[in-house]
Amino acid sequence: MTSTHIRNDGTPLDLAWVKATKINKSAVTRHIKTLAGRRTAKKNAQIAWQLKAISLIDLTTLDGHDTDDRVRRLCAKAKQPLRKDILAGLGMDDLELTVGAVCVYHNRVKAAVAALAGTDIPVAVVSTGFPTGQVPVAPQLKAINQVVEHGAREIDIVISREYVHTGNWQAIYDQIKAYRDACGPAHLKTILETGELGSLANVYKASIVAMMAGSDFIKTSTGKTKVNATLPVGYVMCRAIRDYERRTDFQVGFKPAGGIRTSKDALSWMSLLKQELGDEWLEPELFRFGASSLLGDLEKQLSHHATGRYASGRYMPSS
Repeated sequence: MTSTHIRNDGTPLDLAWVKATKINKSAVTRHIKTLAGRRTAKKNAQIAWQLKAISLIDLTTLDGHDTDDRVRRLCAKAKQPLRKDILAGLGMDDLELTVGAVCVYHNRVKAAVAALAGTDIPVAVVSTGFPTGQVPVAPQLKAINQVVEHGAREIDIVISREYVHTGNWQAIYDQIKAYRDACGPAHLKTILETGELGSLANVYKASIVAMMAGSDFIKTSTGKTKVNATLPVGYVMCRAIRDYERRTDFQVGFKPAGGIRTSKDALSWMSLLKQELGDEWLEPELFRFGASSLLGDLEKQLSHHATGRYASGRYMPSS
């Protein structure tokens, strides 16, 4: 998946834009309810959307018991996320399907890069004190440099949420910009941890500041908190992405993460992206799911389409 997408250069921090933010929470809630009530894709269209969803997954393992062998198994799944007999049953024998990326911790990057050699599947790494972000910036810059040298092509950083709650937007901007510079050729994906930001207005402000600082993607969550990706938050972040593009001509990607486990969940998010940002965003260069269990459900659903019956989950491990 060689990306020709133009990276986000960032802009000077525009505090007037940030401070002018107003979000009507009731209107956002009403809009999301209308999205949920719309007719979902059926039959062949549903199959197409489910196959597309697989290509948008950042297949992730972020556990304390991760090993190089576990990472290698995950990479094998990334290269062939859907069994050949299922593809054949769908009439898709020739489809070259992979996930969007493999996401791991720093110390598993070398194993992931080696396991994915010969493919164009990027390795993403979570960094900067994931999931809390409670770390000094300077040592993280060196760590980012190192994993990029080891072959990581995407760096998922976590912002310091304290700056959001104190309104220190300059500090957030400077922090993200330093991480962006440290990434070199790797793409920067900035995790806002929206469940800890306190309001939809703060979600919008943090999104705009992250993009001004040069983020190539903005991401909802780490998946490690009680509240992770929600559609109202996604709607607000999509609007921020749209507003940023109108002002700068840069297209920034979006990544919901945490709690997205089923085909139905995935299709709801894809519908939101299609409505708010257009078909152009339904590609791995601009949209990813952060998920560890979503692939298993998508595989079950596609197996059902191919065979007319549901297979047991034990025959379709996601890692």
